[in-house]
Amino acid sequence: MSWRIAIRHRTVYNYAEPVRASYNEARLTPPSVDGQHTLQAALVVTPAARPFRYVDYWGTAVDAFDIHVPHTELVVLATSAVETAPPRAVPAAISWSELAAPAVQDRFAEFLTASSFVTVEPELTELGRTLRAEPTPRQAGLRAAEWTHQTLRYERGATHVRTSSAEARAAGKGVCQDFAHVTLALLRAVGLPARYVSGYLYPAAGAEVGETMTGESHAWVEFWAGDWVAADTTSLAEVGSRHVLLARGRDYADVRPLSGIYSGPAAEHLAVTVEVTRLG
Repeated sequence: MSWRIAIRHRTVYNYAEPVRASYNEARLTPPSVDGQHTLQAALVVTPAARPFRYVDYWGTAVDAFDIHVPHTELVVLATSAVETAPPRAVPAAISWSELAAPAVQDRFAEFLTASSFVTVEPELTELGRTLRAEPTPRQAGLRAAEWTHQTLRYERGATHVRTSSAEARAAGKGVCQDFAHVTLALLRAVGLPARYVSGYLYPAAGAEVGETMTGESHAWVEFWAGDWVAADTTSLAEVGSRHVLLARGRDYADVRPLSGIYSGPAAEHLAVTVEVTRLG
């Protein structure tokens, strides 16, 4: 069953002294792709700015904007309404030999190697070899997602936005970003092309139409086993109607919701609020 979900994502930066200029990029616009259809999307920036939109290397819509007036507060409000789809049909399985074909390895080379937050570790390399005993790559990928879910404990504040997969695995805990990074490290150790997905998850499966809930940014993974297979390794919930996709990349570094540089003092306070409403 498809859903319609409205998202209100508000980010506020407060500064102790006026910032003279800033240059920013926002990846907060859901794409119409893979059964997901964006009905409406808008970005409002205060102080006023006129964003320039482009699509980055990974296929994500980016709103770039700069501000050249002194300001002590920057507010970025992204709103959207999206029609989502139920879980995708299981793709046809490919064999290990098909996965190892040079054309496949070349096509997905960027999703097979280490990246900014996804680290090569001997322990995961060995575990990856073990998982290759599974009958198909798809089964191995799902086992990798289950392994992370069973190995890490969800705990807010245990990690930070720059925590690598190796650091999260060593700590044994983290949030959805860490679950995704550790899973990517293991999937790539198996030899499966794997990418990071950012977005939102509506918290309640049984929500009534019109119900607004407090949400937050979410992360899951996709691995290629003849087709892309999505796995929410934090909860093991099927990726479907309650998931809203924003961006894809090698890891979090490629999909940061808001990034940039500015001239002025360090931010004194950062506040992010997300509200999600089931429209239908």
